[in-house]
Amino acid sequence: MATKFDAIMARRGEIMRKALGMDYSEFELSPIAFDYERMMTSGGYSLDEIVAIQGRAGVGSTPLLELRNITDLVRSVSEPGKGARIFVKDEAANLAGAFKDRRASVSIHVAKEKGYEGVIAATSGNYGAAVASQAARNGLKCIIVQETYDSRKVGQPEIVEKGRICESYGAEVLQLTVGPELFFHMVELLDVTGYFAASLYSSFGVSGIETLGLEIAREMEALTGAPPTHVICTHAGGGNTTGTARGLERAGATETQIISASVDLSGLHMASDDDFNRKSFTTGHTGFGVPFATWPDRADVPRNAARPLRYIDRYLTVTQGEVFYITEAMAKLEGLERGPAGNTAMTAAVSLARDLPRDATVVVQETEYTGAGKHHWSQLNFAKEMGVGVCSGDPKNNVPGKVIVIPERVEQIRAKDFDVARMRKSYIRNALKNAPEGYAPTSDDIEFLAADTKSDPETVQATLTELAEA
Repeated sequence: MATKFDAIMARRGEIMRKALGMDYSEFELSPIAFDYERMMTSGGYSLDEIVAIQGRAGVGSTPLLELRNITDLVRSVSEPGKGARIFVKDEAANLAGAFKDRRASVSIHVAKEKGYEGVIAATSGNYGAAVASQAARNGLKCIIVQETYDSRKVGQPEIVEKGRICESYGAEVLQLTVGPELFFHMVELLDVTGYFAASLYSSFGVSGIETLGLEIAREMEALTGAPPTHVICTHAGGGNTTGTARGLERAGATETQIISASVDLSGLHMASDDDFNRKSFTTGHTGFGVPFATWPDRADVPRNAARPLRYIDRYLTVTQGEVFYITEAMAKLEGLERGPAGNTAMTAAVSLARDLPRDATVVVQETEYTGAGKHHWSQLNFAKEMGVGVCSGDPKNNVPGKVIVIPERVEQIRAKDFDVARMRKSYIRNALKNAPEGYAPTSDDIEFLAADTKSDPETVQATLTELAEA
């Protein structure tokens, strides 16, 4: 298995070149740097063309809703003059119920246009449903590869539910036990079938999310007369943050602060058989958010289009119990019963808005559908079955994998700032680690690293010097 794994992954660039119809080597500038913007536009589609593609696919133009009752709740526990207005982009209105329909719609359009017979995607959840849905609309075959079970063949209810939905759209679903094989099996299947790689991390998929940022900027202009002051994105692999931020920039909303939010699952290892079923969130958590931000090119494609450190201004973390509380509040105060993972950013927004002036505007840029295994009650019941305690109280006492503490009052919800400067340093360290031994970064490399970490050449150089002396 190890030999086969190494052999397939060593050919990853060649296989993905055939499976995407693009040669990543064209963008390489050095062992560290590559032409990111050229890669992002290499597909040849303008943003207006992507809007049109999604319109034909039944994707996008989702409602932007002001959450007046949630805002009133926040203001009831805020200091005088504080309590920003909170809005949400209801992406559950897309065909397969999540913002990932946007990235799937572009990838499937490309596959159809290039004449591929079918598509393959590796995903634990919403993206698989989106790919399967769009493949069905376009008459393409579809294979979804899921990491579903622990070694006892116990599957998380959310992932099992998503597998069922993918099958309902006509997709073939390959379900795996937890481990490092997810991307390997996807690449192997691409090699065998000749299908298109509907990768989460291709430029096609990430550019499809840019319409979300575009719509938010334009709709907030119409509603309030200005772009939002803050946009909060649930953060996992980084495509959500990257695409939304790029769309906001392209709409001229350059002053909008980009905030990523994840559930804090520190202490749990995502590839651990024991830890796998002791978490209630399969995405939108630090187990993906931190590793993918600090080294994006761990993905199935040679160069990941999702590069969140280029855009993040702040990174907030919340607890599982806090998200479950806000999931209930959304349903009971706003009539929006939505999936817990999509409410991660909403939970961070409730905390953030307390400290902002009343004339600030916070947009939570997505929701996701819920039901069956995705419902928060199902998740909590599963947690209990896995030996995780569930209680009400102070969320400060939450311990990932051991106890989920659901707040008793909204004022107990307090998002924590994750150290973005530390993440930037980790990214630079990883860039050096993955370069040839003894390679000395050039001035062009330093410029690239500054752009890729939303910093400046002086900061990068200081970090390089610090790492060299360590």
